[in-house]
Amino acid sequence: MTLKKIWKFIWHDDSITSWIVNIILAFVIIKFLFYPALGLVLGTTHPIVAVVSSSMEHDLIYDQLTEDYIICGKHFDIDKHINFNSYWEICGDLYEDRNIDQAKFSKFKMKNGFNMGDIIFLSSKKTINQGDIPVYWSGRVYPIIHRVVAVNETHIVTKGDHNSGVDAPVQKDKIIGKALFKIPYLGWIKIWAVNVWSLII
Repeated sequence: MTLKKIWKFIWHDDSITSWIVNIILAFVIIKFLFYPALGLVLGTTHPIVAVVSSSMEHDLIYDQLTEDYIICGKHFDIDKHINFNSYWEICGDLYEDRNIDQAKFSKFKMKNGFNMGDIIFLSSKKTINQGDIPVYWSGRVYPIIHRVVAVNETHIVTKGDHNSGVDAPVQKDKIIGKALFKIPYLGWIKIWAVNVWSLII
């Protein structure tokens, strides 16, 4: 098959085989060219991650066990909208214990958290400060993405904005990168694909 025929087959053929080849080709380009190049530019081995939990959400989440709506370990009978001020009224004491007041928190990146299914772009882990949102390995299947509430020369202490307490200290060499910006909902494609794949295998 000549190059001209291959080009026509990939870009102009409407057959199922052509579609499959296109999908495989797109995967190869993204996985082995685009992703590594983006990582090189941003200074991290994992330039893009999908959020797979609700631990950074600033919304009340319904708990089937207690039949309550929960955030930061606080329980509510009814669902209600949470803005930045109401989030601080409910959760602020958990940060004030770490010398983080509302004014300081308001200057943190992604001060309103982010949601399950969001895509997060990461940058270099060279400098990690209080309020940054690093991605790190903790022994679980997936890396964790939580906010730094304390930091020293060798370790960081993080907390999910939605969670009721801090995480165990993390060695800095476990950090992959830190959050740069987000694209809402796009990560649901990966979550859906992983769920479908788990059903198949």
